[in-house]
Amino acid sequence: MIPGSKSDHPSFRKSFGFALQGFRFAVATERNIKVMLCGGAFAVLMGLILQLDLVSWAIILLSCGVVLAAELVNTAIETVVDLVSPEYHPLAGHAKDIAAAAVYVLSLFVALVGICVFANAIINKFF
Repeated sequence: MIPGSKSDHPSFRKSFGFALQGFRFAVATERNIKVMLCGGAFAVLMGLILQLDLVSWAIILLSCGVVLAAELVNTAIETVVDLVSPEYHPLAGHAKDIAAAAVYVLSLFVALVGICVFANAIINKFF
């Protein structure tokens, strides 16, 4: 399929199907996706318990979505690197490590955002 050409492009509906297929595959095969989904579910549960305001919900949901998207991109990068370099190569290892580091850094900053949002909610609710 040539980018920009109209021939051989899947329908809009099929495109969503491919995306869901990719998400299901990542959830089935990647431990970190499962961990991040559990972390997101915990954040949503805490938001419900603390009755977050609309802006706080937006921040929490956006943060969860960004981390999940980053982990999906990391998984895609690792999959492509494994495809083009099935045997170990230092550059392939560096590419995978850097992609994982990007998710790690993002996750740290999202954790700090979560601490700020939930600390603010706790202070406003109980003090």
